[in-house]
This record gives sequence, C-alpha cells and structure tokens, in this order.
Amino acid sequence: MVDMISFDDWQKMDIRIAKIESAEKIEGADKLLKLNVSLGDEKRELVAGIAEFYAPEELVDKMIPILANLEPKQFKGVTSHGMILAVEEDGKAILLKSEKEVREGSKVM
Repeated sequence: MVDMISFDDWQKMDIRIAKIESAEKIEGADKLLKLNVSLGDEKRELVAGIAEFYAPEELVDKMIPILANLEPKQFKGVTSHGMILAVEEDGKAILLKSEKEVREGSKVM
C-alpha cells in the first residue's frame, strides 16, 4: 500500500496545465527528453523520462499536467523545473490530457 498523505500535503501541490513548445533528446541519455513548456505567463524547462515512448516532434503543442512546485533537479546537465504527470500502463508512459481545451497555466484541482 502507498503511504497516505494529508489533505494539507495535497493542497501544497501546485499542478498546472502546460503547453509543450519544444522537445529534444538529451545527449547521453536514452530515456530523457528536455521539454520547454509554457504555463501562460511563465516558461519552464523540464526533463522527462519518456524518450522511449514519445518522439520529440510528436509532443510539440500537447497540453499536459505538470507538478509546478517541485524543487529543481539536475539531470545530465539540464535543470528540470517541475515534473510531467503521466500514467504507467504495461511498462509504458501515457501522457494525461484534459477532456476539454483549457488555458496554459490552468490549475488542476
């Protein structure tokens, strides 16, 4: 069983919808992609371990949820300012998407 978190912990998470503006492979890392995303009034660089499931060009313009207030972390010399949210099914990453079109930076509740 997964450790439970409190409602207060849940409220600390800032999950927002981001638009992927560009994506590229990270040299020397088979599983990592560098994503440049827009949260409306803010641009960020993220690192995502989805290179074996998605080609960079198929990610451009996708709207995805990200954990926006995760502390930055370095991967292969690239600093990630957040984390994408995806589903793991049969060992594959599947990006989440909104049922309806929403604005970049919209907060997930």
